[in-house]
Amino acid sequence: MAGGNLKNLVVAFLVPLPSIFFYLSFVRPAGDADAGPLSSWCAEHPLLLANILFFLNVNVLFWLVGLLLNNHWLIDLYWTVIPVMLMHYYRGNPASVSDAVRSAVAVALTWVWSARLTHNYLRREGWEFGKREDWRFNEMRGQYGKTWWWMSFFAVYLSQQVFLIGICLPMYAIHSSNQPWNIWDVVATATCIAGIVIAHFADTQLHKFVTRNEKLKQLGEPTIPTLEDGIWRYSRHPNYFGEQLWWWGLYLFAWNLGQQWMFVGPLVNSLCLGYVTVLVERRMLKQEHRAEAYKLYQKTTSVWIPWFRKSVPELKEKET
Repeated sequence: MAGGNLKNLVVAFLVPLPSIFFYLSFVRPAGDADAGPLSSWCAEHPLLLANILFFLNVNVLFWLVGLLLNNHWLIDLYWTVIPVMLMHYYRGNPASVSDAVRSAVAVALTWVWSARLTHNYLRREGWEFGKREDWRFNEMRGQYGKTWWWMSFFAVYLSQQVFLIGICLPMYAIHSSNQPWNIWDVVATATCIAGIVIAHFADTQLHKFVTRNEKLKQLGEPTIPTLEDGIWRYSRHPNYFGEQLWWWGLYLFAWNLGQQWMFVGPLVNSLCLGYVTVLVERRMLKQEHRAEAYKLYQKTTSVWIPWFRKSVPELKEKET
């Protein structure tokens, strides 16, 4: 393992420890003999404490580490880890009440979702920690120039708190009600599983496509401009669709428990991903070698939801 990779692995392991140590030290039941005023307050305000820990440990600490490394890669890795930590935080809180089956299913699903997304992230990065930061952060770094050092706190970290805490609110709802398991929980579970499966196949097919093009480049042969095989034949962004299906499936658990207002989390996330979709497609069209093929792909293929391809005059002319 290269020195830089080992250093980043150690950093990734150490950064969440402040929150973990605080939780283990101070979050105790109010009736605990060792529980002081701070422990009682923490037990009574799980949502507020989650936001405070996120602000201090992720927004501030991750930001400072990112400035030192000149690379804000940590938030990408922890996007796949923080929901698991939040799930166990809400489940283990002294004030937690839940249906045992619903809680166990939600925890298992979250672990499967996290394992899949973490594997995809590391596979994409060549199994290196901190290899590069998100291309969107890189573009913003160029746009903001000298002010990026402080703008990154808001653009990279504070914004993530809104997204992650918001979309993970159903985890709090699941551990705030002991309503018995019912048919809507089955629907929510099936939706979450469908989202994970779709995203897995989409990302795997994308990885194979990218790998194949890299080999073609090395051989000096023409690359394939667009991925139009498998599930990508029916959707231009099936990985995004699968990810959104997962979060809306998780929301169904909260909806079933009377917390309909929590739709705000997945809605904001979907709107954000809609904007990212626009950015990605603009980026594709700027690449001269694939612009023409991608324009045709846009005309024939659904954006998110997998659907039958459309016929267009240009395509018919080529076929004849």
